[in-house]
Amino acid sequence: MFQKILIANRGEIACRIAATARRMGIRTVAVYSDADAHALHVQACDEAVHIGPASPRDSYLRADRILEAAKATGAQAVHPGYGFLSENEDFAQACEAAGIAFIGPPASAIAAMGSKSAAKALMDKAGVPLVPGYHGDQQDPAFLKEQADIMGYPVLIKASAGGGGKGMRAVQQAADFEAALASCQREAQASFGSAHVLVERYVSQPRHIEIQVFGDQQGHYVYLFERDCSVQRRHQKVLEEAPAPGMTPERRRQMGEAAIAAARSVGYVGAGTVEFICEQDGRFYFMEMNTRLQVEHPVTEAITGLDLVEWQLRVAAGEPLPLQQDQLQIKGHAIEARICAENPAQQFLPATGQLQVMRTPAASSFEVSPVRIDSGVREGDVISPYYDSMIAKLIVWGEDRAAALSRLDAALRDLHITGLHTNVGFVRRVIHTASFSQAKLDTALIEREHAALFQAPGVSADVAIGAAMASLLQAAPPASTGPRDPWATPDGWRLHGAPRHREVLLHEGQPVTVTTTRLGPAQYQLEFGEHSVMLTLHGAHGDTLDIGLNSGEHAQRLRVSVYRHGDDIHVFTPQGAVHLQDVNPLTQVDQGHHGTDRLTALMPGKVVALLVKEGQVVKQGEPLAVTEAMKMEHTLTAPQAGTVSAILCAVGDQVAEGVELLRIED
Repeated sequence: MFQKILIANRGEIACRIAATARRMGIRTVAVYSDADAHALHVQACDEAVHIGPASPRDSYLRADRILEAAKATGAQAVHPGYGFLSENEDFAQACEAAGIAFIGPPASAIAAMGSKSAAKALMDKAGVPLVPGYHGDQQDPAFLKEQADIMGYPVLIKASAGGGGKGMRAVQQAADFEAALASCQREAQASFGSAHVLVERYVSQPRHIEIQVFGDQQGHYVYLFERDCSVQRRHQKVLEEAPAPGMTPERRRQMGEAAIAAARSVGYVGAGTVEFICEQDGRFYFMEMNTRLQVEHPVTEAITGLDLVEWQLRVAAGEPLPLQQDQLQIKGHAIEARICAENPAQQFLPATGQLQVMRTPAASSFEVSPVRIDSGVREGDVISPYYDSMIAKLIVWGEDRAAALSRLDAALRDLHITGLHTNVGFVRRVIHTASFSQAKLDTALIEREHAALFQAPGVSADVAIGAAMASLLQAAPPASTGPRDPWATPDGWRLHGAPRHREVLLHEGQPVTVTTTRLGPAQYQLEFGEHSVMLTLHGAHGDTLDIGLNSGEHAQRLRVSVYRHGDDIHVFTPQGAVHLQDVNPLTQVDQGHHGTDRLTALMPGKVVALLVKEGQVVKQGEPLAVTEAMKMEHTLTAPQAGTVSAILCAVGDQVAEGVELLRIED
């Protein structure tokens, strides 16, 4: 077994690998960029080597610097994690040439599966079912459109060298093909260094089911069952679960054997995932093979009780697979939710900022348990624009799917993050939809459940404002027990009548004036708009409050958590979370017009395309520019109809959040 390994990655996966290595008595070396000098993965390892500036192309994608670090520290092997260089055949070859073990498949297997089109040709020979489509080398746009026209719409354009939803577009009609192709090719070139794409028939109501496979250097193979990854947004996974709902033992065996055939055809070694697109009737087609450990591998660990990183290390060190196929079995059900810094209400736009609050439910980290949270960040860290937007992976296990769902709901309820937009509330709404709760799964679930996910009522005004006021009142200076000057004490005391106090809160974008009348030591009457609510403070423990709310028609007692940062008030309730602001009426600015004639960058990024010229007349919603940030393209559209009066950027410019890019006049 290795004595020391270098982890050529960052964040959650680097911490994950370090945890298993430590348990096995293997020393670890971290690498880090300027942006990650104080990152959690640096502290998780025994040694750390600086490899360059924040940009991945100048640090985590610099194979030469990573190998220099491995040699300098005496590392015997390199674990690439996922992303970055994990599926780079040149890096795998360079490790081999340097006499350093690559904890992954041979470079030849990465090369064979790295091109989707070439891989599908191999799978065809191996007898693995394929989706009809064009997988060849001809990349002329007119030819590709002709192939799509022959297949019939909808079709799916995919980057041949890609993954993770990048360089992928579904095209519903012929008129949209050319623009979608150009966007795919730009994104593919930026993400993978190749603009090569393939075009396939778009399967209606598909499920995305993948098989975890393992091979050793002695030529043995096993499959560790399946994961259903159908719930996706922007072709990226949101929830993954194992086993796949509705999977029969016979279908599982067929898919497992097909996955092993795929791995065997390229002499695969180590952990890999064969992804299939499945019809609702159970028919399945090879989609691609990810020649690395997957983000969602913990759900497989949860139902098998195994440590897949340990298996990777043992196989890379030349040991045979720890178990044979007939020794593997499924126990219970597991679900993983990816917790990301993004704004679901703004088309899942990635978010950046500081994790002002990051409170988690009781859970393990990097090991199998009923509730597990794997993360590479902690409270106070910053989610930067340089890397992936994932904050953590929340994994739950239960005796069956219903038990796992209940445990996931409770864990999401108790996961409190402030400082930036996250998808926590969105994921919780997803698992409550009829489609997900009843396991009616396909990749269009989010679109199909749009009303339940984006139009459902949030936390009621009574609860939101009642909880916010409870926090403000609980934090107010305590009343003095001795002689005092009533005019100098800010408690609302008055000569006649009960003490009253006014507060202005910004709730759902609107200022709300709340009049508070103190009725007793822990009881208040709140009046705002047409609402009249009696608030009782039963107790407090840190940021958690025990409150009672009585509107006359409805009385409830609940525990809420309230976090305040400056004027921001974040309220977490059993029904969901809401953000309010404490507003000083004397400094409140007009909440009306904000200059809708200005198009600004939504987040730090690079301008990759300008789709209009000065003087051009545009319609509201018309695409104007494309920026690239956090590994994804983002199309900016016209906020109103008008004429482009000024273009204030150029293709290739790096722009900060809020920078004006274009100007439109009525």
